[in-house]
Amino acid sequence: MDPEFTSLTQSAGAALVTSTDAWQAAREGTLRLWRRLQPHRAAMVAADLEEGRTEALTALAADDQEALDGLRVEWQARLRRLLAARPDAAELRALLDEIAPAPEPAPRITQRAVASGRARIYQAGRDQHLAEPDAAPSAAPDSER
Repeated sequence: MDPEFTSLTQSAGAALVTSTDAWQAAREGTLRLWRRLQPHRAAMVAADLEEGRTEALTALAADDQEALDGLRVEWQARLRRLLAARPDAAELRALLDEIAPAPEPAPRITQRAVASGRARIYQAGRDQHLAEPDAAPSAAPDSER
């Protein structure tokens, strides 16, 4: 199976299980795929989605990662089997974009600095917190006293 296709089914399965705000969109998009590719199984999948949702919410509330992982693997496998006969990943990609859009890429930061002598340069791409030691005047060496 195509690595991109595998990656998409993994992402879609994970998004389907852990989606909270977009659950309804995830459910509808998943059912749309089943109705188009295997319409005779769509009603059963709808019931399974509701049951899986209840299990996912219970696992999320209990912070049960093992249960969540099991649900993710189950839905990844179902999506993989559903789409195995039609390896065009466009439908799955569209569903994934709908239920778990890719985050905006971080802005590119370029920094340049030049220092000379005893200068210090501090650069950061985001927040920077410095704790400078108190600059106490140094005592004169014993020979100068």
